[in-house]
Amino acid sequence: MRFRGAVRNWIRIGGAASVLTLGLASAAAMSPAGASSSSLPGAYGHLPTPSGKAVSGGTASIAEQPGAGPTYIFPITPASNLTAYLATEFQDFMWRYVYWSPKGAEPTVDYSQSISPKPPTYSNDNKTVTITLRPNWKWSDGTPVTSTDLEFYVDLYKAAVAISPANEGDYTPGLFPDNVVSMSTPNPTTFVMNFSATYNQNFIQLDQLGTLAALPAHAWAKTSANGPIVDFTNPTNAKAIYTFLNAQSNDLSTYGTNPLWQVVDGPYKIASFDPSTDANTLVANPAYSGPVKPKIAKIDEVAFTSTSAEFNQLLTGNLTVGFVDFSDLPQVAKLEKEGYNVWGYPDLGFSYVAYNFKDKTGDFDNIISQLYVRQALAHLQDESAIVSSKGGFDGAAGQAYGPAPAIPPTPFTPSDALSNPYPFSISTASKLLSSHGWDVKAGGTTTCEKAGSGSDECGPGIPKGTPLTFNMIYANSPDVIGAQDEALASNAKEVGITIKLSSKTFNYITQNLADVSNPSNDDTWATEDFGGFTDDLYPTTNELFNTTGSFNEGGFSNKTVDADITASENSLNPTALKKELSDVTHLQPGLFQPNQDLIYAFKKDLAGPAASFESSSQYQYSPEYWYFTK
Repeated sequence: MRFRGAVRNWIRIGGAASVLTLGLASAAAMSPAGASSSSLPGAYGHLPTPSGKAVSGGTASIAEQPGAGPTYIFPITPASNLTAYLATEFQDFMWRYVYWSPKGAEPTVDYSQSISPKPPTYSNDNKTVTITLRPNWKWSDGTPVTSTDLEFYVDLYKAAVAISPANEGDYTPGLFPDNVVSMSTPNPTTFVMNFSATYNQNFIQLDQLGTLAALPAHAWAKTSANGPIVDFTNPTNAKAIYTFLNAQSNDLSTYGTNPLWQVVDGPYKIASFDPSTDANTLVANPAYSGPVKPKIAKIDEVAFTSTSAEFNQLLTGNLTVGFVDFSDLPQVAKLEKEGYNVWGYPDLGFSYVAYNFKDKTGDFDNIISQLYVRQALAHLQDESAIVSSKGGFDGAAGQAYGPAPAIPPTPFTPSDALSNPYPFSISTASKLLSSHGWDVKAGGTTTCEKAGSGSDECGPGIPKGTPLTFNMIYANSPDVIGAQDEALASNAKEVGITIKLSSKTFNYITQNLADVSNPSNDDTWATEDFGGFTDDLYPTTNELFNTTGSFNEGGFSNKTVDADITASENSLNPTALKKELSDVTHLQPGLFQPNQDLIYAFKKDLAGPAASFESSSQYQYSPEYWYFTK
């Protein structure tokens, strides 16, 4: 999974795709220019539409997110380098996954763009997984992509994390590739892996194999620039190969000239790279084996030091594609006059306020352990107002009530996450507190009146007279985070809850305020809001809300959820994940917030299929489908 915040850093680990039959909730409002041209309910603005004569060639300039330019090219990427933008706006142009996603804005596998044309097959209680590759997928030098290239990827992955777990940001000890006990390549298009345990089929494909890619063994299986190709299946050799490739990837100044990085199986390859800014240029790969050959000849990725500098370049028409920060939404009309289509849609993920179940300050740990308190806080959040507010999302977000959002929908979203189980109601929040022994003082300070563990008492460990007062530390950018937390604090005061607000940087919060990594700070924060997480295609909350989760920011622990997560990963039941997500939604380990749109501006002379633009909302550009018109 990926941290979602101002820069949206991500830590992501990686069933056949199910038929989508879930209903859609109404989400974002339309842009100031009118109804959305997208067929997606809840989309914001207008997608590019073909107009005029298509032309081949040309250069598309794409804005990089400030401070989030690419810093590493080798697809096995250390956690310190791994961001959503590095992967999906740089590496993914050059190297492709076995199972490509999304399919437009739909968070599912797109087999038309995948190196494998179909789901894997399973045997031996799902311990044996067989993957079939397309016979005609080739590297840019004409060499076929084969099952050996998948085996090469797994062996290098194993070597990388054996040296240090931090060498691959997607790595979770005990899971892929630790759980791969053997591999075989019966023929060039068949790859077989044997796992150490039984896993849910959806979990295997959509999570464990989410990063599985082919790497060019014929060009990269060496330990020096001029050395011979060596046997990568030998673990000692694999470590030496990884060490060499990692060193080459850390030499940013050679990206455009190093012959290693010219061997790609994606639609574009690197031509130049500026290590001082991370700006770069990619050129079309004429040997690309995907469903379409790229028509745009060159992509310039343009670096910026701030969102305002990037937006100024949009206002002057100097970018083909750029992002639109929420603070710039009032100027969308200017962009449209300048010749842009502006469009947005939420990605698969969630934003939330994390509760700290280990903060003993004011007995907050005992207070927040009470489900009725968390339910009361949920009732105090007016998502509809935040979504529509000019000081909030100005319509560019969807309401969300748990770890699986209503928009975009997935086959795994439980029914109780499609409508708000805790609708905004100050009176309901007040009754929940008063019925559990609290003396509610609207506009004042609510205190525990009836101490004890009975059904009409405050709960174990909460002394009589304890005030409902705690702090909240929120990210100072983007402004919408503070706006929605201020609104929550205002609503909370109406039932006598005092929330003391303060702001810190996104990096400060994620690096210092987590029970797992910084237990010495447990008593310094009660709640925090850095943004949230972007989910895998199989959106289990493993690592997030299980007791031992590496991203369990607030130390939430619940035996039912722990069992649910285990079942989602290991059970053969295809609906196990729905139960997990339903239970997490009900138990509210954090305060789930609206799911914001990712908003982009596309020049009006840029055209292509709707899905190729919609995929940008899921952190995935598809420029091979784009073309200019005149």
